[in-house]
Amino acid sequence: GTWLLLRSGAAECAPLAPEASVVFALSPLVGTPLTTSAKFAVLSKSPLTHRINDALSSDHFAIEMKRCGYDAVVLRGSATALTTLHLDGGQVTFHDAEPLRGLSAEEAEERLRAAHGKPWRFFGIGPAGEAQVFYATASGNGRHAGRGGTGAVFGAKRLKGVLVRGRGHVPLHDAGAVTALGKALSARSLGAATSKYRELGTIANVLTMNRLGALPTRNFSEGTFEGADAVSGEAFHAQPEKMRAHCAACTIGCEHVFKTKRGQGVRLEYEGLFALGPLCGIDDREVILEAAALCDALGLDVISAGGVVAFAMECAEEGLLPEAPRFGDGAGLLALLRAIGAREGLGDLLADGVRAAAKRLGRGAERFACHVKGLELPGYEPRALQAMAVGLATGARGADHNRSGAYEEDFRAGGDRLRAEAGKGEAAARSERRAALLDSLILCKFLRGVFEDLEAEAASMLAAVTGWDLDAAELQDVARRTVNARALFNRRAGWTRAEDTLPARFLTEPLEVGSATAALSDHDLKRMIVGYYRAQGWSDEGAIPAALIDALDLTDLATAGVPPR
Repeated sequence: GTWLLLRSGAAECAPLAPEASVVFALSPLVGTPLTTSAKFAVLSKSPLTHRINDALSSDHFAIEMKRCGYDAVVLRGSATALTTLHLDGGQVTFHDAEPLRGLSAEEAEERLRAAHGKPWRFFGIGPAGEAQVFYATASGNGRHAGRGGTGAVFGAKRLKGVLVRGRGHVPLHDAGAVTALGKALSARSLGAATSKYRELGTIANVLTMNRLGALPTRNFSEGTFEGADAVSGEAFHAQPEKMRAHCAACTIGCEHVFKTKRGQGVRLEYEGLFALGPLCGIDDREVILEAAALCDALGLDVISAGGVVAFAMECAEEGLLPEAPRFGDGAGLLALLRAIGAREGLGDLLADGVRAAAKRLGRGAERFACHVKGLELPGYEPRALQAMAVGLATGARGADHNRSGAYEEDFRAGGDRLRAEAGKGEAAARSERRAALLDSLILCKFLRGVFEDLEAEAASMLAAVTGWDLDAAELQDVARRTVNARALFNRRAGWTRAEDTLPARFLTEPLEVGSATAALSDHDLKRMIVGYYRAQGWSDEGAIPAALIDALDLTDLATAGVPPR
């Protein structure tokens, strides 16, 4: 996907310009019996960060696109009116989508499948995408390509979404071997490594993060939340109305669905819970569920939505934005989310993200804007998790917990998560490469604990599916190539070394973590980032050596002006 995006010249385009590209990318494993392989990536230049955005989603849409015979689809240009793209096997058509205007992605999908038939699958935008909110999502079957504003890119192209139906089958080089590997991987996916996701889901993280002083609270001004027990995973699961759900072709079943008082089912994960709960000072479970449901209906990334509301709340507390709600105001949270989704009033200011809002507000509002490269931070307090601090600061698409699992180093036995150490930069680089390989395969990261040797086992799976002669070392190069290709995109788009950092709040304000004090200085963060650069093979300033670019066969992607292929 990154290769195609670079070849199209997207790095040099304005993110919402007609000539900017959107890439749908699958993997060789999609459509096979291998668990969690029904996933796809959507890539574009982010309107929020002006850097690369590679958002992943899952479900039957991926399988149907693969059954059309596609490994990737690239969209450029824009329509004159709201439009849907239909992929019916190898046939491509465009259709008027004005009757779908204002509908959520879920409502649009229901209407389209009712008209065309259940085999069709939809992936598209809701009202926030149509309004080009910079952190609008695109989604299908309630599952989102959430971060970075994919929905705004669709909206700028007047693309309500893509409707797809496959008519073929995914060929397998060795069907017997694939079936055997699939059965073995499915069995392993139900072991201890995934039990947390099956039993409580990711919302189990709330009490753990709170105990560690790493639960972002009131716009990252604190690391513990006095209402954590009330909004914990355990508290949600104590409610009688709940169920589990699975993505397509998945054995884990990590999704946990809870009902609001109105009877609406809401998928809730840790990132949405933290962002709409503790980050905004909200300890009311019903408000959090209503807010999550509202984000889904509008098509808003829950992390960025919670982040901009928390930013506005702190600005209100400090007298910079008196019309905004204060921390703990549940009704104010819901009202502000609606305003953001429609770009109305204060919502229009916040619809471009905290970086842009702080710049427009001025008067020191930048102190409260918690972002990296313009992308609002996920639910990990970097002062209390200092390996993760490196992963957040260096993320190619901004503050990101999915492209870096550096927190694993913080939780390593014998490690000191409150201390800045040079080796944490190397650990962050390793975790990024591992994530890049899983994302390229495409397999769910919840499987990461079931592999004894990811590269070797992945080579076996790819060989059985495709017949390719691969080994572990070649897949390590694939991971390096992916990481460096994303970095090349950002450098062509204007990246500077100064972007790889954290907001001043995290580098100047110590954090109380139990009886200890967690502090992270600019000097220590830079020292760890140098360790990260060196581990990636880059210079101490983040420059990618020409020899490395050549060795990874990326030379034709390193400079602007590459003609589309």
